[in-house]
Amino acid sequence: MERRPARGHRNIPHTADVRIEAWAPDREGCVAEAVTALVDTFVDTTGAAAGGETAFRVPPGADTDLLVGVLDEVIFRMDTAGELPLETEVRAADDGGLAVRWRTTGTDAVELVGAVPKAVSLHELCFAAESVGWRCAVTLDV
Repeated sequence: MERRPARGHRNIPHTADVRIEAWAPDREGCVAEAVTALVDTFVDTTGAAAGGETAFRVPPGADTDLLVGVLDEVIFRMDTAGELPLETEVRAADDGGLAVRWRTTGTDAVELVGAVPKAVSLHELCFAAESVGWRCAVTLDV
């Protein structure tokens, strides 16, 4: 059996939409990997340079709500500001939410390679601690 790295992500075959899986030793690292997985489904960021920085907070909630809040923010900022995260840092906030910081690039600086996600689906959403860290699986509506 092949061992997976301690932190990473992948696309999972899915019939009509896009499904991603991410994992990391901790909850916040798993959320950051899920952001990278989402972006990797539809753009090639090779050669793109970060030209901006964005910070935001996700209010306290269930772990799945926190994950969806961050992923929804990726789609929202892509649609409204034309920016995508190249690097993601996620920290637990004192109030139980998440503090997120992105180094960003413009959507015009990346190459489109797949269907652009329109929303995060709540169907078959999972985000939980496992014996070796945290794992999530998310379906993206395209």
